[in-house]
Amino acid sequence: MKQPALFIPHGGGPCFFMDPSDPDRPHSDPMWHRMQAYLTDLITTLPERPRAILLISGHWEENHFTLHAGERPGLLFDYHGFPPHCYTLRWDAPGAPTLARRAARLLEQAGFPAAMEEERGWDHGVFIPMKVALPDADIPVAQLSLRSDLDPEAHIVAGRALAPLRDEGVLIIGSGMSFHNLRVRGLQALAPSRLWDDALTQAVTDPDPASRARRVAAWAKLPNAHFAHPREEHLLPLMVALGAGGGDAATRDHGSTVLGWAVSGYRFG
Repeated sequence: MKQPALFIPHGGGPCFFMDPSDPDRPHSDPMWHRMQAYLTDLITTLPERPRAILLISGHWEENHFTLHAGERPGLLFDYHGFPPHCYTLRWDAPGAPTLARRAARLLEQAGFPAAMEEERGWDHGVFIPMKVALPDADIPVAQLSLRSDLDPEAHIVAGRALAPLRDEGVLIIGSGMSFHNLRVRGLQALAPSRLWDDALTQAVTDPDPASRARRVAAWAKLPNAHFAHPREEHLLPLMVALGAGGGDAATRDHGSTVLGWAVSGYRFG
């Protein structure tokens, strides 16, 4: 059965696992609870359990699109300043090397050079949200990098190239944050982030797929765009998910406020 493509918020650092007394059970400041609940229910909202997941994180950039093809990836603790237990978290899902190779072939057929590697661990854009969504770590995962030029149109086209995977039972997830400006928090962020979030949502959910792609590729022209994303690496996973969504309906299926930021998640199909 065909899977949707998703853009999910992955939170901030190990935000869902801050309780040292029980680090395997999601606990957090109440402001994260709505996002946590969304991720907890994520798999149950799908048409069926995916056979594998292809995940694009805002925390991995390479000169060319690169697939992680390891059998048993470790974890890359690429956050800083958190309690010691946050650096001993476990999430032991199997890798998906066959899926990684299939995704690489699809990208190459679309004209993109695609690299493979097996050494890099999963960054927190992978293991933090997936540890909430899949605590049993029982679905294979392949990770895809961003391309370091952060070209929105190229990432949308790459998503289109990967769209056939959805018909093969693969769930495509872009993992980032729809708002990501670490310099502003609290009340100073709230009104401008809402203005940005409303404009982004209108573009993402445009019922005309061609217009949707044009508007989201031109994200920098939306109100408060560079306030929301001084650097856009956390937004680019959305481009891949949107491209993979093709002509399917787009909906906003998550909304919450964290750190004073209005944050959204989107579903295609």
